Amino acid sequence: MVNIKELQDKVYQNKVNHGFNTTNIEMEFCLAYGELGEAYIAYLKKKEDLGEELADVIIYLLGISKMLNIDLEKEIVNKIEKNSKRVYKENSKGVLVKEEELIREV
Repeated sequence: MVNIKELQDKVYQNKVNHGFNTTNIEMEFCLAYGELGEAYIAYLKKKEDLGEELADVIIYLLGISKMLNIDLEKEIVNKIEKNSKRVYKENSKGVLVKEEELIREV
């Protein structure tokens, strides 16, 4: 199993070692967004580097979470557990939504 905290530390240390940004969170979100766009283009064009582009997105998220002192592994595990307990139903337009959102729609 991969240790996400170790990956966060490695990503952050690489930023430090190469003189990349370690303070401007807004810029990191913009760069992560750009990487997601690159991944989408790679998907649309059926490029062989799609996996690498997706890895870039994750690397940015690991770096951002380290910069913000967020234990990303804990957050991922908690979110997966939370999602597994959610109930989804189709709304009036046939789109799956969380049950509590469906109640608000009525």
